Amino acid sequence: MRTVAVTRIGSLRDPDPDARGLIDVVDFPAQPLGPEDVRIRVAYAAICGSDPHLAEGYFGTAVPIGLGHEISGVVEELGERAHRNGLRVGDRVAGNFLRFCGTCRPCQEGRQQFCENIQEYNRPGMAETITWHESQVYRLPDAVSLLKGCLLEPTSVAVRIADKTRARVGDRVAIVGGGPIGQLALQVMRMAGATSLTMIEPIAARREMASRHGAEYTIDPVSEDQVARALELTDGRGYDVVIDASGSVRAVRGVLDIAAKGATVVYGAMYPADFEMPLNLSDYLYLKELTITGVFVSPYAFPRALQILPHLDVDELTAAVFDLDDAPAAFAAHLGGEHPKVVLRCNAIDEEGVRS
Repeated sequence: MRTVAVTRIGSLRDPDPDARGLIDVVDFPAQPLGPEDVRIRVAYAAICGSDPHLAEGYFGTAVPIGLGHEISGVVEELGERAHRNGLRVGDRVAGNFLRFCGTCRPCQEGRQQFCENIQEYNRPGMAETITWHESQVYRLPDAVSLLKGCLLEPTSVAVRIADKTRARVGDRVAIVGGGPIGQLALQVMRMAGATSLTMIEPIAARREMASRHGAEYTIDPVSEDQVARALELTDGRGYDVVIDASGSVRAVRGVLDIAAKGATVVYGAMYPADFEMPLNLSDYLYLKELTITGVFVSPYAFPRALQILPHLDVDELTAAVFDLDDAPAAFAAHLGGEHPKVVLRCNAIDEEGVRS
């Protein structure tokens, strides 16, 4: 089965071609179909910002490492007991790349993100097919195309970020980082009633994209005084909610300075494993009483992400589509930043679920 994989560990940006990480299309064995499993013919798989981290050895170094978890496709085969959620062969679906076991202590305590058996179905989705447990699979609404459907997983991250903010209608909200998660979080927070909704992003095209999708204000942190501008836009108070979706070690410290007293700050990205950020406890936790939290994965968010996905405008996030065999070029385009997001077409499937 053709699968996109890391075939050499190393940074994909390394200027030394002999040390650079490599992405290629390789043959993987077909994933087994258990009695409660669903085999999906993958239509689209989007590149996530975390995928290059796998090439860097973030989650292990034994190659090849299969890639891809933001997928959509069509049900091709069902295990003999995979019928409890009403799935049928031919259904258009997307899903959660993680299977929460439901039996370990964290799952039983309502903390599925810490499931002790979370890796059991962590299977690569940039492939011709993927086999998931039926609990991971969601039927797409008729109004959501297969192309749009591959954004269900990142939409679930935006929903989980919104959950962690505990935002109230009317809260002033800033989002740092105009990549896909930042753009999706912007639309979700707008739906949640955010005011003074501000995107902080150094790339002009991404600021303009944010303005098209609900940002009242934008800040260029390179050419503007970020703190002064934030205080100006919030009548000197700062933001009630600040979300970092940048993952940038240059940006994360400044997030705290634009937060209002009593604000919630959500670090909603993946950060370098060896990065440590100084934190003045007196300034930020004692005097400002900030609530600082993060986001790992998206438990309990997928059903609600499915509900709002038809209402999100994601055309700009799905405009760049490469064929599966062109995966190396797709990753080069992703790293080059010429598109807000890059998607792989793994099989040619029409919206009726028919392969063409």
